[in-house]
Amino acid sequence: MSQTDDLDDSTAPLIEHLAELRSRLIRAVLAFAVGIVLAFMVAEPILQFLVSPIEQTLRELGDPSPTLQYTSPQEYLFTLFRISMVFGFALSFPVIGFQLWRFVAPGLYKSEKGAFLPFLIASPFMFLLGASFAQFVVTPLAMQFFLGFADVSSIFAGLLSQATGSDVPVDVAVVPETAEGVKITFFGKVNESLDITLKFIMAFGLCFQLPVLLTLMGKAGLVSAEGLGGMRKYAVVAILVLAALVTPPDVITQIILFTVVYGLYEVSIFLVARVEKKREEQLRAEGFYDDELDGE
Repeated sequence: MSQTDDLDDSTAPLIEHLAELRSRLIRAVLAFAVGIVLAFMVAEPILQFLVSPIEQTLRELGDPSPTLQYTSPQEYLFTLFRISMVFGFALSFPVIGFQLWRFVAPGLYKSEKGAFLPFLIASPFMFLLGASFAQFVVTPLAMQFFLGFADVSSIFAGLLSQATGSDVPVDVAVVPETAEGVKITFFGKVNESLDITLKFIMAFGLCFQLPVLLTLMGKAGLVSAEGLGGMRKYAVVAILVLAALVTPPDVITQIILFTVVYGLYEVSIFLVARVEKKREEQLRAEGFYDDELDGE
């Protein structure tokens, strides 16, 4: 066989893999496009759902008709399109993940397929769990903290009305009106209000990936339960810094984030220990595990 034939044989599999990758990418992009269109059809109800913590907080502070505004003609449309991008990816992720799996699965051993597939399923589930926690727990607490300053101002307004006898409303969260000053109230921009909500969702969704990531690394032998246990004090410091960065300066919210993420870290140690135990049992069954050497 000539050298040219050898080159042809080596390049043929590469061309086939590139063609397979191209077809998988096209299907994934088409699924993403369909997801964007479907999400755009319900983008406005999704927006109402995402800003509902702001609405609820403002109503609790005495605002009878909470309002968000946009200040440029294209802002509202771009906000809906942004929502469509995020939730379109979420809708199309099962198809995108399936295409990724079909591309990498032929190159994996049977045992590797059994190890990788559960993590591919667990990852979106944990992200959804973290996003739900952010939307229903963290964001309402953050809005109560930020907008609560206006509630404090309304208390001063009530004290002022009692002292001066003037008719200053105490049920509206505004800074007290004065003869020289201006009335200050909340008129939130829709894109900025959505931005803080999406940041919380992304931050907690990614934090909830910690058990998936560390367990997968434990499966690959990159980390151990003993090593993770020895890093606890450093993990505590890192989680405290994370809580200070991604949450408002509210001690309650920071404590909640620290408790949740540190709990996930301990769960990760437990899962990695289970992975190591199963690996040890398999090696012992195959006769490759030396109990005497391990005892030393």
